[in-house]
Amino acid sequence: MTDSPQPDDESDEESSPFGPFIDLPGLSNIDWSAIDFSQVVRLLESSGPVNWQVARETAYLVATEGKPEPSITSATTSSLEELVRAAQTRIAVETGLAATFVPRVEVLDRRGWVDRSEQALRPVLEALASRFGDVLRTHGALEFEIEADAEDAQALEAATGGLLRPEMLAQLLPQLAPLLFGVQAGSMLGALAQHALGRYDWPLPESDAPTVAFVATNLDAFEAAWSLAPTDLHFYLALHEVVHAAQRNVPWVRERLVRLATEYVSAYDLDTDALGEVFGDLDPTDPEAIQRLTEHPEKLLGAMQTASQGEVLGRLRVFHAVLEGYADVILDRIGRPLLSTFDQIHEAMRRHRIERGQAERFVESLLGLEIDRLDLELGERFCLGVIERAGMEGLDRLWTGEEMVPTRPELEAPGLWLARIDLPATPPAV
Repeated sequence: MTDSPQPDDESDEESSPFGPFIDLPGLSNIDWSAIDFSQVVRLLESSGPVNWQVARETAYLVATEGKPEPSITSATTSSLEELVRAAQTRIAVETGLAATFVPRVEVLDRRGWVDRSEQALRPVLEALASRFGDVLRTHGALEFEIEADAEDAQALEAATGGLLRPEMLAQLLPQLAPLLFGVQAGSMLGALAQHALGRYDWPLPESDAPTVAFVATNLDAFEAAWSLAPTDLHFYLALHEVVHAAQRNVPWVRERLVRLATEYVSAYDLDTDALGEVFGDLDPTDPEAIQRLTEHPEKLLGAMQTASQGEVLGRLRVFHAVLEGYADVILDRIGRPLLSTFDQIHEAMRRHRIERGQAERFVESLLGLEIDRLDLELGERFCLGVIERAGMEGLDRLWTGEEMVPTRPELEAPGLWLARIDLPATPPAV
């Protein structure tokens, strides 16, 4: 097996997932004496908590690195569609989950992945951005003092024709929030688009109807990096995508993912002491000060994290472990007998899910998507334990209602879950 590709070492500044903010015209290395304020007004215009135009353009830039993408051939699309149909048939036979579910298949480039994911993640990202804006507004009202001596203040006012004074920057921050978060959201989406093989690489809290999607460029790169047979990998991924799409075709599953993620991001709150440390060194006469604030968003988020998020995070991790564990069990039951390269692909995919870059790690902590290898193994052991005691039909009771989601102790001891839902503790007669 080929070793998993490792990213080149980079400095903190170069590896910041929000580095593209530096390159946006009119926002870095600003010459205040020559600034076109009409362009600034257009950048600040937003009908909601996220400037989605800025987010989209930033995401495209990060996803493609400014280079043209190879075209997707009709042969690639047809082959993947055929494999999805075969996967759906196999899964419908193995479980009751996909019996009536016929997914729509999308074969995308990275820009297409950005477009689809932007729409699907809007509710959660806008909830987070609203909270982000609330914090900035609260901070502006709570002792946000910008220190500047008279000479610096006069220099800033002179450079901007009297349009800006140091104390005005505190009032400007809330107005900048949609722009700043647009850059951040776009940078995250673009980085994820560079990495994603399919729609369900991550348990993202997406609100739209489930589909099966593949990112063709990334499939080719992943095949080459791991020396995998394309057809085997594509069938494995088709199984993976169909299982996850079928899970989300259960309405309460999709609703729970969105609700928990929204609850998590809405629980961010203001710690004035910690936030004071973040903003304490902000120099209003330095045009790059606000820009630098966006380059390390984890500092701001760290000042906003609350104890109540821990309980939500616990429920998210258990639910994600169940979803991923169930998918891995189905993949093993169907894929292993059919694919001689199953173990090689399975290990490559596990490392693909766990070994994230800086942007992916930020997304995971931002939305509560912190799944490590232990979570994946725990979810798989839970599902295998239920099948051993109650068969596949017993495990499929998971999807009958939200009350069937196991607690953490039940995830660790499947017998407790079976006892709670009143299933027999022995396999049914064949």
